[in-house]
Amino acid sequence: MIPPQVAVRGVMATALAGMGALHLVPGAARRMAAIVPPAMRDRPLSARQLVLLTGGCELGVAAGLLVPATRRAAGAALLVFYAAVFPANAYAAQHPERFGAIAVPLVPRAAGQVAIGALTAWAAFGRR
Repeated sequence: MIPPQVAVRGVMATALAGMGALHLVPGAARRMAAIVPPAMRDRPLSARQLVLLTGGCELGVAAGLLVPATRRAAGAALLVFYAAVFPANAYAAQHPERFGAIAVPLVPRAAGQVAIGALTAWAAFGRR
């Protein structure tokens, strides 16, 4: 049987790799760039560049979670990543009429990110 932490890392890595790859798909990347708050655009990167950067980060941490030697570093980077992308999610939540389904209300979004952060910490920093 696969230990739970190992299984969670596999699921997380798969989801992160899928989301990271989605950042490279033009239509999806345009929608993601739209939720970058105006105050974060062109300082110093454009919204599109930020989307590409975050997609690359997701692909990198996905791989890092699966390699024992880099698992903890990837977990730490992922926790920072969650905090870094939260302003875009908060911006989308403030404009549901503009962003539709990706505009998850702020309180559930924040609670979900805390839960995912806790799950990430458990999966990345556990013994297995």
